[in-house]
Amino acid sequence: MHNSKRKKAGVSKHVFYASRNCRFIPAFGGNKKRAAGTEKRRRKALFFAVLVCAALPLWWVLWFMFTRALMPLDELIQTVGPVLAGRHGMASWPLLPTWPTLAPVTELLLDTPQFFVMFWNSFKLVIPSVAGQLLIGAPAAWALSRLRFRGRKLLLALYIVLMLMPFQVTMVPNYLVAQNIGIMDTIWAVALPFVFSAFPVFIMAKGFDAVPRAMLEAASIDGAGHLTTFVRIGLPLGVPGILSALVLGFIECWNAIEQPMTFLKTKSLWPLSLYLPEIAAEKLGLAMAASLMMLAPAALIFLFGQKYLELGIQAAGVKE
Repeated sequence: MHNSKRKKAGVSKHVFYASRNCRFIPAFGGNKKRAAGTEKRRRKALFFAVLVCAALPLWWVLWFMFTRALMPLDELIQTVGPVLAGRHGMASWPLLPTWPTLAPVTELLLDTPQFFVMFWNSFKLVIPSVAGQLLIGAPAAWALSRLRFRGRKLLLALYIVLMLMPFQVTMVPNYLVAQNIGIMDTIWAVALPFVFSAFPVFIMAKGFDAVPRAMLEAASIDGAGHLTTFVRIGLPLGVPGILSALVLGFIECWNAIEQPMTFLKTKSLWPLSLYLPEIAAEKLGLAMAASLMMLAPAALIFLFGQKYLELGIQAAGVKE
């Protein structure tokens, strides 16, 4: 009887110690998990702080443009006139205007017809350029990516060399070609070099590299030719790379300054990028409002195409 009680007591002690140890082990594991979660949150906070610090200069420029577009002319000349208008004194950078006004925006939209002329000139320049990059660049990129022919690597290397050349290097040849074929002082003198640019071809080719070769072989077995394969398989699967190239091409062409300045002599053909330097220093508010309006289409296109830019980068890194 006493032995059975002792055995039960011993068993109960072992059970107590075992249960206590079992409780201790999960508690120790929970501490490790909490410590790992705290370290992960700390790293995220540090990374976020670094990104905010890197983005502050860009956001400050946008905020500066927005607030100065709503600032009266006398306050604008008093605060930033010593820097932008060459006046004497010390410049100041207030975060908000003292008396906000829509006078610069109203003057730009209602009393400045040349702004709208140059605004539409920019679209007349950008739309043919981007459409030509799609019609010319996409087939060329597909050929470089998926067709195997003699001299392919040499041609791809030539495209890379052309892509690395700045406009200052190709300016004289482009000028001579445009003059010889009779398109100087026209929109086409600026658009055609953008159409045959090497950069969109390179971006699209990297996007087409992600198309599975097994799918192309299956289409070939079914009797599809090169054109059918390109239209029905290459274009749908290469949409991220194509849209990435078109978004970057739109932004590059919209912000072009040197090309229109070189090939366009008639001011009525100038795009909006050449309108801003023509604004006098006495109209700083108008210049800020025009800069804000010029930024809007490029910013909207970038926000729309940001997802496709990320997909294009991911597709370029995929290897079969």
